[in-house]
Amino acid sequence: MATVASTSDMRRSNPWTVLFVFLLIYIFNYADRYLISGLVDPIKAEFGVGDQFMGLLMGPAFAVLYTTIGIPVARLADRSSRIAIICAGCFVWSLFTGLSGLATGPWTLALARVGVGVGEAAFIAPAYSILADYFRPEKRGFAFAILGLAVYFGQITGYAVGPRIAEAHDWRMAFFVMAVPGILLSVVAWFAVREPARQQVTAKTQVPLLPLTRRLARTTAFTLMMLGMGLGTLSGVSFGFWGPTLFTRLYGLPLSEASSTFGLYFGIAGLCGTLLFGAFADRAARGGLHRPLLMAAGALFAASVCIMLVTWSDDIAYAKLFAIPSGLLGGGWAIGVMASLQYLLPDRFRATGTALFIMVTTFLGFVVGPWLTGALSQYFGDADLSLRWALTIIIPTGIVGALLAWIAASHLEADRQRLAEPAGAER
Repeated sequence: MATVASTSDMRRSNPWTVLFVFLLIYIFNYADRYLISGLVDPIKAEFGVGDQFMGLLMGPAFAVLYTTIGIPVARLADRSSRIAIICAGCFVWSLFTGLSGLATGPWTLALARVGVGVGEAAFIAPAYSILADYFRPEKRGFAFAILGLAVYFGQITGYAVGPRIAEAHDWRMAFFVMAVPGILLSVVAWFAVREPARQQVTAKTQVPLLPLTRRLARTTAFTLMMLGMGLGTLSGVSFGFWGPTLFTRLYGLPLSEASSTFGLYFGIAGLCGTLLFGAFADRAARGGLHRPLLMAAGALFAASVCIMLVTWSDDIAYAKLFAIPSGLLGGGWAIGVMASLQYLLPDRFRATGTALFIMVTTFLGFVVGPWLTGALSQYFGDADLSLRWALTIIIPTGIVGALLAWIAASHLEADRQRLAEPAGAER
């Protein structure tokens, strides 16, 4: 049986229903996030900005508050209704996605992106926490793999649907259309997902944030996984945001074709890789729950090498060819890290620990990565080959991240036991 046993089954939804609803929400979470990357050139043309500013919109404008708001949201999620927080966040980010289409200039668009980031901060930590209550550790790899499909469905939707709408109407209409599904899903989730029973935590009994942060920072497995995933995300997200623009500049493709080609080749391979990783990770976990993390490290290392080959392909046919192993290998590695993280963290501060983890990984991946790539591209000339050189500097950070994740696996079990000690030991 996939679910965790509970004495209050009447309060529980079907775990697969919960997972399906979260998958749909997460798809539009990512679609709204990546929508702007398929609309770089028309937004640049209307507002007269460069790659560095577009990198600001993709990264810091979205991710600065996404990373910081996630901490108080997760603290609240550890002691109150996680599904209520998810529904509210889904409504907020969808609303601000629609407001992005009303931007009158680059800075009002940036403010709308800030609103998207605030709303999206309310999803991932509470969602992983709920799923960890619904699925046993040896089944979480596949469950998290299914949730991880949203990254690729969302990217494909953002890359392919957004530019198509922009071609038929304009780039503003793409934001209006993409806002609607998330608003509807916030209502569906409220009625479809019940909060599972868990250890009661109140504001008075909750572990204070500063001592908890210090304790997690001293936990080797947590710190190495966090830095490893952060560097891997920096590498992958930078390429994910700037890849369609790279295809347009290197191969002379129209924006919609470049975005669709990039999204489909990486997306389909990534979908397959995600499912395969989840299935193999669960099988590997039977021989030791540190093994999915080792698999994640190996996949991240190989994916970073393959993405570099895509970046330096002078022919679109070779780029498509190398996109397949890039997606297969890169599709699931984060699942292994997140499954190991949920295994490492005790229930009483799982959402907060996840949010602290995500704060650092998102800062590196979504704040530093897209902005730094755009800044480097502009430094190298803001032209066809400048983006290639910028990505050549950024992508190898994934290799460093893979090495850190590999080392973290050897500390996982011992650190899990230390974090499971009574609350008094955390002070």
